[in-house]
Amino acid sequence: MIWEALVQPFADFGFMRRALLGCIAISVGATPVGVFLMLRRMSLTGDAMAHAILPGAAVGYLIAGLSLGAMTIGGLIAGMAVALLSGFVARATALREDASLAAFYLISLAVGVLIVSTRGSNVDLMHVLFGTVLALNDAALILLCSIASLTVLTLAGLFRPLVLECADPMFLRSVSGLSAVTHFTFLTLVVLNLVGGFHALGTLMAVGIMILPAAAARFWVASIGRLIAVAMAVAIVSSVIGLLLSYHFSLPSGPAIILVAGFLYGLSLLLGPVGGLAARALPRPPLET
Repeated sequence: MIWEALVQPFADFGFMRRALLGCIAISVGATPVGVFLMLRRMSLTGDAMAHAILPGAAVGYLIAGLSLGAMTIGGLIAGMAVALLSGFVARATALREDASLAAFYLISLAVGVLIVSTRGSNVDLMHVLFGTVLALNDAALILLCSIASLTVLTLAGLFRPLVLECADPMFLRSVSGLSAVTHFTFLTLVVLNLVGGFHALGTLMAVGIMILPAAAARFWVASIGRLIAVAMAVAIVSSVIGLLLSYHFSLPSGPAIILVAGFLYGLSLLLGPVGGLAARALPRPPLET
């Protein structure tokens, strides 16, 4: 019974194994980025960037159909363009960066949906918005694993300035010239992982595998290293359970994975020992004098 429920779907079907490998690659690459987004109080920025890649992916689709390369390049260009434009508007006008980013991402989302819906079918629109994790091919898996490897190596090289920027960005600017490099490299990693996640989970779900596991891990551990490890574990467990639910109950895979991650977040919110509701409700021992 346990074998049939948990193992046999992956043992018998190649598309399930491909989906699992793709989700693990996304979990390894995107979730650490989500941890730093959360620590930098940029979680909603990640959501905005996820929508910002849509018009580029839609133009790639318009030119070459459901081409992995065209949609990836288009998404990267659109995401970086929105990030740079919102930063420029924030610095050149009185509008704050969060407001300019929101304006650009809403425009991008509308343009992307309009392009796909007028030039393609409803099936194509659903593919772009919600992904097709059960239809990942070799090229998509190579792309996802390459993005994950590049992300891990880059984060390892920039780990100390990233941590310092989370704690005190002004101090990093005053003592090192790596502040701008760190910031724009990190934004590039955000866009890169959102584009990779877009192929599996779609533009609307890709940011979920970044933020929800990171938010759940925050209630279990405090140190950044452990935070990344627990967040990756939560993302992988969510992927496995979501794929199994999708297989056994004929649910859409992407939303199933994100809903499982959301359930684990809710469980962590209630039971987590580091700031969870139960931990806060328990009486604290009196301080010794």
